[in-house]
Amino acid sequence: MRTTSTRIFTPIFALWTLSFALLLFAAAQAFSGDIDMFKGEKGIIRISGGTAHIPVMKEAARRIMAANPDINITIAGGGSGVGIKQVGEGLVDIGNSGRKATPEEIARYGLKLFQWALDGVTPVVNPANPVKQISGDNLRKIFSGTITNWKEIGGIDQRINLYTRDEASGTREVFFGKAMKKQKIAPSANVVVSNGAMKTAVAADPYGIGYVSVGHVDKTVHALVLDGVAPTIENIKNGKYPVSRGLFSNTKHTPTGLTKKFLDYMFTPEGQKIVAEHGFIPVK
Repeated sequence: MRTTSTRIFTPIFALWTLSFALLLFAAAQAFSGDIDMFKGEKGIIRISGGTAHIPVMKEAARRIMAANPDINITIAGGGSGVGIKQVGEGLVDIGNSGRKATPEEIARYGLKLFQWALDGVTPVVNPANPVKQISGDNLRKIFSGTITNWKEIGGIDQRINLYTRDEASGTREVFFGKAMKKQKIAPSANVVVSNGAMKTAVAADPYGIGYVSVGHVDKTVHALVLDGVAPTIENIKNGKYPVSRGLFSNTKHTPTGLTKKFLDYMFTPEGQKIVAEHGFIPVK
């Protein structure tokens, strides 16, 4: 009986394995075709700006440079305002921003905008905090300094420690405009320099609250349900979660050469797969 069973199962298993292997091979071939656009190229691409973009940029750069060592890609943060200013002044080739450049910025610098992902901005607390959801009204009262103790919204009797971003941050601008509805953030809030730094600060502070790009959320922080809506990819995509934004890469005038190829790569199947793997919503 065992022999008969084995003889029946093995061909089916082998067929499934072969089919799966062929699918993997086809996917690999498709993606290798995406990276082929960099064959024979050499030079430098300089990138700066929004910190939400950095994990995606680093992975794209890693793959490109692995395929072609004659290409060097440098990536720095600084925030959306810095990215827009530096690309506009010709200091970098690509300036990333977590907000759409203003009409004034576009006109001043001759910017071209490329949106390769959709993202959300979510309030986050330490995982040990019993508060797991919040109303928009209470969120605004906390960040404006009206509510100062967690017990006022059903938490423990401890003072709330606020964390925010500097004014160059696109993450801050989206949070300020869409979550805060342009109510001022309390001057007592601790200012951190990036999404990563925000996550680290809140993860280390059981009484802290801050906000990060949804793509940066992991087990070290808890993303609060806002007005009954969780900041999931699906809710951002269908418009139910309101604190959302595009992730942009900006260039000064129409991009050419390696810069154009890098941006083209971000819209290929492989580039959009990198976007999805890092918790963002692909545009294709």
